[in-house]
Amino acid sequence: MAMPQRTGRQIHLRRWQNSRTWARLIREAEALWHVDVRELRRLGALELGQLVAEVPPRLRPQVNRWLACYRVSTRLD
Repeated sequence: MAMPQRTGRQIHLRRWQNSRTWARLIREAEALWHVDVRELRRLGALELGQLVAEVPPRLRPQVNRWLACYRVSTRLD
């Protein structure tokens, strides 16, 4: 059975949801980095580095907008 074609609106919504999800994950990893416990900071830094590397390039501008809304310091190139 063939999958139905997605409309432009569905594609836009999916892209918006993906961007927001990446930004929330990065915000959570960055929050761990600010904890004073060394091990949690190390884990947060590792997670943040991995997340930043995994964000698809085409979503980076949108993820950056969400990061600005969440008031975190991480930004994607």
